[in-house]
Amino acid sequence: MADTTYYTQETLRAAARYWDEKDADSAKLEKGRLLAVLEDYINENNTCALATGTGEYVRCTPIEYSYHDGCFWMFSEGGKKFIGLAENPHVCLAIFDRYEGFGKLHGVQVMGRAEMVEPFSPDYNAHAAAQKIPLAALRKLPSPMHLIRVTPTRIDCLFSEFKKLGCASRQTLVLEET
Repeated sequence: MADTTYYTQETLRAAARYWDEKDADSAKLEKGRLLAVLEDYINENNTCALATGTGEYVRCTPIEYSYHDGCFWMFSEGGKKFIGLAENPHVCLAIFDRYEGFGKLHGVQVMGRAEMVEPFSPDYNAHAAAQKIPLAALRKLPSPMHLIRVTPTRIDCLFSEFKKLGCASRQTLVLEET
């Protein structure tokens, strides 16, 4: 529980606005260049922390992903993350490097919308092929492997090297929602 002498609702709201206010006047990378840098980083990695939730229930799950067609794709046998996914399609995922100092920060936080891809649908089959998973092997499983597709709507990143480009190290990319 927060200390009620200092951490009032207003103090917490002010803390939540910190980056919005700080970023308002910061130097920005051009959207296309930022997207290219982000996609390179996303594709250099393959594991994220996926946060799902509903009501008072929140779950953060480390999970392998692939990224193509502008979306994150995750096969999963099941688990508690589906409690949130059943009730709330809004998710957040994070990809980050080990902290080694302020001059070497690399990480992204992605807000987006999750949807379940129907087993053995064209999108499901295409993703299995991209992952080199034979459909015959997936069909032999006692229950289908679930496929989660996350379409990003906003990506916040913190890359120290952006300062060398004359921009703020923290950048935000807002994407069109489909």
